[in-house]
Amino acid sequence: MLAASALSCAAQTTSQTPAPTPDVYRVKFETSKGDFTIEVTKSWAPLGAARFYTLVQRKFYDNARFFRVIGGFMVQFGLPADPTVGAVWVNRNLRDDKVTQSNSRGMITYAMAGPNTRTTQVFINFGNNAGLNGQGFAPFGKVIEGMDVVDKFYSGYGESPDQGRIQQLGNKYLEANFPKLDYIKTARIVPADAK
Repeated sequence: MLAASALSCAAQTTSQTPAPTPDVYRVKFETSKGDFTIEVTKSWAPLGAARFYTLVQRKFYDNARFFRVIGGFMVQFGLPADPTVGAVWVNRNLRDDKVTQSNSRGMITYAMAGPNTRTTQVFINFGNNAGLNGQGFAPFGKVIEGMDVVDKFYSGYGESPDQGRIQQLGNKYLEANFPKLDYIKTARIVPADAK
C-alpha cells in the first residue's frame, strides 16, 4: 500500500502543474503528540512557501518523523516515511529566498547545506535564533496554534538519527533504531479561519 502511495506521489510531482500558492494559507498537522497549525505568508519567502504548499498537497509529510529535535534550538522534519518519495525531490533544489523575517520562536524555515540547497526539510524554531538570519535561513511561516505541542516532541535522540540512512530507508530505519520519535499523522491545508 505504501509503495503504491509513493508511486502516486511521485507521479504527481512530475505530471501535474502545481496549483497557484495562496498569499496566506494554513496547514494543520496532526501528530503523535497532538495538533498544531502553521500559517504561511507567501511574501515572506515566495519560493519556500510555494514548495511547502505543493508538498503538503502531495501529502509528502504524512507519517514523517521529527527526526532532529534539539532543545532550546529547533525541531526538524521533512524526510518522508517512504524513501522512494524522497528520491523524487532530493535533487530538486530551490533558489534562496531573501530573509525578510527573523528566526524567532515558532517560525518555520527550510534547512539547507549552503546557498540554493533547500529541498523538503524544514525546522521550527524553539527560541530566538536570529543568528540564522545572516546565514540565509528565510522563515516562510509561523506556528499560530499548538506550539505547546511542538515543545513536547521527543528530544532524547538529539542529532543521532543519520539523515543519509533516513533518505535510504525511511521509517524502516527510524522505527528500528529510534522508536520514540514523534511523527506527523497528517498535514493538510485548512481554511484561513481554522486553527
